[in-house]
This record gives sequence, structure tokens and C-alpha cells, in this order.
Amino acid sequence: MNLSDMLGYADIQQLSRIADVYRCECNGHSKNDLIQSILSTVSRNDVFEAQISSMKLEDLRFLNSLLFEARNSFSLEDLIARVQQSRFGDEAVKPEPEPPKKSKRAKKQTEAADKPLSPREMIAKFKHQGWLFNGFSGPSRYLFQVPIDMKARFRNTLAKRFAADLQYTDEPPVYRDEQMLIQEDITHLLHYIRHNEVQVTADGSMYKRFTLQLLDQFGVQEELPAKGAWRFGYGRHFNQYPNRLSFIYDYCYYAKFISENQTVLSVTAAGEERILSKPAGEAEQIYRFWLKLYKGPITHLLSLVHWIHALAGEWVTVESLRSVLVPFIKPYYYDDANTILEQRVMTMMVHLGLLRLGEHPVYGAVVRMTKAGQAIVSGVSIDETPPIALR
Repeated sequence: MNLSDMLGYADIQQLSRIADVYRCECNGHSKNDLIQSILSTVSRNDVFEAQISSMKLEDLRFLNSLLFEARNSFSLEDLIARVQQSRFGDEAVKPEPEPPKKSKRAKKQTEAADKPLSPREMIAKFKHQGWLFNGFSGPSRYLFQVPIDMKARFRNTLAKRFAADLQYTDEPPVYRDEQMLIQEDITHLLHYIRHNEVQVTADGSMYKRFTLQLLDQFGVQEELPAKGAWRFGYGRHFNQYPNRLSFIYDYCYYAKFISENQTVLSVTAAGEERILSKPAGEAEQIYRFWLKLYKGPITHLLSLVHWIHALAGEWVTVESLRSVLVPFIKPYYYDDANTILEQRVMTMMVHLGLLRLGEHPVYGAVVRMTKAGQAIVSGVSIDETPPIALR
């Protein structure tokens, strides 16, 4: 439902609170006057943009977690978890001269203003702004919804703000485009396992010599991970295989193209069929699998991909994208936000054929969405699917 529909179902108490936030001048005892005044005020771009400009970073992170969800309803527990996930990192605090002594009352007021809102208070704040509404009948009364038209306005407004800070460029003289390569290397992996007795170690990973032989056949070359390097969370054998091979292997395993026996790998009947022909829509299936595999360590992966999709329709510098998106990325153990954006998100999007990566003589690394990438990202959502449990 749109904002106008949800306002129609809201009670006069909630309407009055929303009207107070937007400083609407109307008859507070008339539901119709309240609704019309709220709609008139919220429809003004200057008012809407002022509301977004006044939001703290954790508010924006919480909002961002809702913008690209396909589902329309969220439980209270889900929203509380999203608020908690939006709180990370340290804000820079500038040293200030010692303030004059305050009375106890003034001191308490200052402490209350500085104290962050609890998750429930944050949700209530969004309700008072008309950005979240309870359901109105049956079980939906215990769920929360974001008006569909407000979602679109938030996305458009934030996209304009982000784009204003980006550095767009002309086409670089050289760039990488890996469209279709990952599908070809899936075939290479299956073909290699089918024609070789690929032995595995006690933890189920291939012995080094088999891994190296397989990498030699791939269209994209990778180095083995450094010995003792910190690697976990992004795949079943992520500690043993380089990033792209690890992903291809996991895709084949979860698609049941290969099976792990005690000592060797083998190709299944489904894998034999995959060797003979690529299934229709496989690029979308691979993308969907990546989202499910990586959404565990990268909580808001879907929104990051959609922002890159929205902002990189033309060649744009990686550095400027980093400045815009890194504040929304929660570090994952030793992976800081920069590493996650560049290695786990953008580099993998290049491997999936969603993104081109170029080197500009003036601006350095630049990226741009491929046409196939734009189509795939626009059409795929996995909101209802939990992340893959690695085992």
C-alpha cells in the first residue's frame, strides 16, 4: 500500500504524531484534515529532503536495510535486529574545550539527548515520521510495513545524494568483462572432476596439485591463499581455495552437480547433464546463490548490490563509490568495510559478469554495470531466503 492508503487506516493519535513531526497546520480533531495536510506536506521535496538530511548515520543504515526488500511486512523482532545491526563503528569525536558547569537538570537533559535510542524507540520514531505502519487486521496487526511509494522516494532521494558525491568518467582504454566466463569454468570444473580421480583431504578439500591443475584450466587466473591467512565465512572450503574457485565449487556442490565421498570427488547425474548443456537462466541462479552464500557475513549485501546497480550505470571511480557505500558496511571479523566492498562485493560482481572493472589513466580504478548485470539485479530478490549454512 502507498502512504495515502496507510494514513487512511491509521488512528487519529498516530496521524496527530505524524502531523506534529511535519509541523502541519490543520484541524487536529479531523482525520480527513490530518491526512490531507500530511500528504500535502510530505509531497514537498524540500520537506522530504530535510527529513533525510537530519537523519543520523544509524538511522540511514536502518532505513537502507528496508529499501530493497521485496516483502512488504516485517515483524517487530526483525526490525529490532535490523536496528541493532545498524549500530557499528565509532563516530569521530572532536575535542572541545571544557564546557561551563551545568545544573543537574540541564545535565540530565544533555545526557538524555546524547543517549542513543533503544531499538523500540527507533521504530517508534520511524512510525511518528510516517515511514512505518502497523498492519490493520488479523495477524498483520503485529507486523510493520513501509509505504511502497515512500520506499521509491527514499531510494530516489538517496541515489541523488550519493550520485552528487561520485566521480563519473569517460570509458577507460582497458577494462575487464567476465560475462559468461564463470559458467564456462563451471563446465571446466565438472569436466575435470569427471575425467580425473580428484582426491580430497580429511576436511573434504582437494589436494593442492588438483587445485592447481584446475586453476590452470580456468578463464580467470587466481593464486592459492597464503598459508595461514585468515579466511572463513564465505564458503565451505574458503580457507583452502581462492575466492572465485571457492564460489564455483560451492555452487556445484549445492546444485548437486558434484558429491564428496570420503576420499574422492565425483560428478552426479545432474552434473553430467550440466556438462552437456547450460540450463536456461543459469546466470540468475548463480547470482541468487551468491547472495545467499555471502549474506551471512555481509548482512546488507542485497542493498549494496542495488546501490552499485543504481549508481554505476556509467563509468564511476571505485574510490568515490567507496566513500559513499563504506559507511553502510559492517566489518566482518578481520574483513574491514573497504575489503568487503572491493573484494567480497565488487570483485565478485565482476566475476559474475554483473560489473566491468577498468583502469582510467587519470582516475584509477573505475567500474560500470553490464547490461546483463542490470537485468539480473533488477529482476532477482532473495529476501525470504535465509543465508546458506556452511557445513
